[in-house]
Amino acid sequence: MLVKPSFVIRDVPIYGDAILAPMSGYSDLPFRSICRELGSAMSYTEFVPAPGVNAGAEAVFRRLLFTPAERPITFQMFGANENDLAEAARRIEQLGPDVIDLNMGCWADTVAGHGAGAGLLCDPQQIAVIFQSLTKAVSLPVTGKIRLGWDSASRNYLTVAKTLEDNGASLIAVHGRTKAQAYKGAADWDAIAEVKAAVKIPVVGSGDVKCPADIDRLKRHTGVDAVMIGRAAIG
Repeated sequence: MLVKPSFVIRDVPIYGDAILAPMSGYSDLPFRSICRELGSAMSYTEFVPAPGVNAGAEAVFRRLLFTPAERPITFQMFGANENDLAEAARRIEQLGPDVIDLNMGCWADTVAGHGAGAGLLCDPQQIAVIFQSLTKAVSLPVTGKIRLGWDSASRNYLTVAKTLEDNGASLIAVHGRTKAQAYKGAADWDAIAEVKAAVKIPVVGSGDVKCPADIDRLKRHTGVDAVMIGRAAIG
C-alpha cells in the first residue's frame, strides 16, 4: 500500500513531520545519518558560502557529502549577491541534491553583518532578486529559511514570506525569533502561524521544540507542515 507523503516540496515528497535543522559545526554527515535513522524526515547540510563554492574550496565541498540513505537531501548555502548565489547553485546542483535552500536566518555578525543570512531580511527586494536568479539557474526546488526580522522594530516576516512565495520559493522554514534575539526569549509561535496562513507553499516551524510533545503542540498551534529541531537534537 502506498503511503501518502506528509507534504511535498514542489515535486519532492517528504514522509514525516520532524526534521533536523541545519546547524553549522553540527549537522555533518555522521550526525545527520544518526538523526535520519531516528526519524528525521529529510536532511539539510551545514550551510556553505557561495563564494567558497565558486572558488572550488575543498573544505566547503566536504560539507556537501551525503549518502543515498539521506534522500531527500537539501544543500543549504548563504550569500548576499544574486550572481554568486546563482553560480553556486548551478555548481552544487551537479552533485545531485534534491533541494537547494538559502539561509536567511543566521544571526552571527560574521554572516549577517555582511548582508547574508539574517542580513537579507533587511532587504526584501534583494531577496526577490536572489530567488528570481536562483529559480532560473537550477531545475531543483529552491527554498528559504528565515527569522522574524532583524529586531523587534523590524519584524517583516510576512513581507519576506510573500516575497519568497511570489518569486518561486517552494518552501519556507521559519524560526520564531529575530536576528537580535539569537536564541534568547521565547519563540513566537503566533508569528509562525501567521506565515503559514499567509502563503500556499509548505511552511516548516522552528523554535523551542524540546521534546516529542512539542512537535505536536507546534503543529496544532501553527498549522505548519513540519517541525524543525535544532539545539534540542544536540542535547
